[in-house]
Amino acid sequence: MIVAAGLGTRLRPLTELRPKPAVPVRGIPLLAYSLHLLARHGVREAMINVHPQPEAVIEAARRHCPPGLALSFSREETLLDTGGGIRRVAAFLRESDPCLLLGADMLLDADLGRLVRGHRERGDAWTLLLRDDPRGARFGTIGIDAAGRVRRIGRRFALPGEVRSGVYVWANVVSPRAFERMPDRDVFGHLDHWLAPWLAAGADDVRAELWTPDACGWEPVGTPREYLDANLRPARLRHLDADALALRCGVRFEAECVIGAGATIGRGASLRRVVVWDGERVPAGLQGEEGVFAGGAFHPCPAEPA
Repeated sequence: MIVAAGLGTRLRPLTELRPKPAVPVRGIPLLAYSLHLLARHGVREAMINVHPQPEAVIEAARRHCPPGLALSFSREETLLDTGGGIRRVAAFLRESDPCLLLGADMLLDADLGRLVRGHRERGDAWTLLLRDDPRGARFGTIGIDAAGRVRRIGRRFALPGEVRSGVYVWANVVSPRAFERMPDRDVFGHLDHWLAPWLAAGADDVRAELWTPDACGWEPVGTPREYLDANLRPARLRHLDADALALRCGVRFEAECVIGAGATIGRGASLRRVVVWDGERVPAGLQGEEGVFAGGAFHPCPAEPA
């Protein structure tokens, strides 16, 4: 499952134009990266939950779905939070032992087969993927003990025994028995309301693997500046040549800019480190730097505070 129903509030105003999973990164929808990652590791069926502007997400997923990957969609009329969205399609997820849960607001490059193998060898119910990342103070971390058992979730939940920690990259391997511990309600978060009470009750089969940056590439796409950086500093992905795919779709990479398919640049316009969405018409004489042209307007993406 790709959990993709969030509102994307931190990425506004861009997510007022398109839902986050459908915003283009290097000219192709963000969601396409997760679809190719799953397909590269042998996944044949994927569920995607959708809420804001659902048709845009569904269209982007179908248009960029790799061959051999069958898609299903869970439409949430009201937002169910991460755990509630997973619970709604639990019957589908239980069919696979184990299943994979991925977030839709990031660029992830990791060997999911390795993650599944470790999960199976230990006989765990749930395995989270963590990254040893200096940005932990900004994004929060999950702590584990010497055996990899989860001991802490951010600043919200803690048990004794933590010896290491890492940034949670929203990749999970989950066995069917984990669904027996779901809260009996429609709306809840998977970390705070599902895993934390389970851990507090003494679970020893909820673990995490902490990988180095070489083994786990991860770039968040949560804010306008993160979005701009993801476009202008292309991630090296082992599972996908994203730029080759984008070029086939009509995307252009010119002078530190990403020009979406079908976009036109008016006479005398000057763009530097700018992303132009597909189909846009940049007016003549526009001066734009460090931002995104989308929805017929230029949106600056200022650097974030340290």
